[in-house]
Amino acid sequence: MIFNIPFIAVAALILIGLYAVIFKRNLIKMVIGITLIESGVNLFLITLGYREGSIAPIYTSSPGGIMALPVPQALTLTSIVIGVAVLALMLSLVIHIYRHYGTLDVRKIGGPEE
Repeated sequence: MIFNIPFIAVAALILIGLYAVIFKRNLIKMVIGITLIESGVNLFLITLGYREGSIAPIYTSSPGGIMALPVPQALTLTSIVIGVAVLALMLSLVIHIYRHYGTLDVRKIGGPEE
């Protein structure tokens, strides 16, 4: 039962992020939703690599026992770095859109120019 708590947290993060992306109309809230989805995926990767009673794979020679899987940890670290770059790009686009249109509401941005 305790093992399922990280998966529940993953589902909650992804669902809250999807809600923000689909139903919110403010671009900043949509960017926050995308970031929540990314955090949920990162938590999912780390949860997949966890083994009960394992030790961190940082030793050059194994001290014995079960070691945690290092590949999900490496993938998560790479995903975090890429996520920060994508977040910076999204926020710079939001700033550019705000300067051009004067609003962050997507309903007012996509319409025809009057």
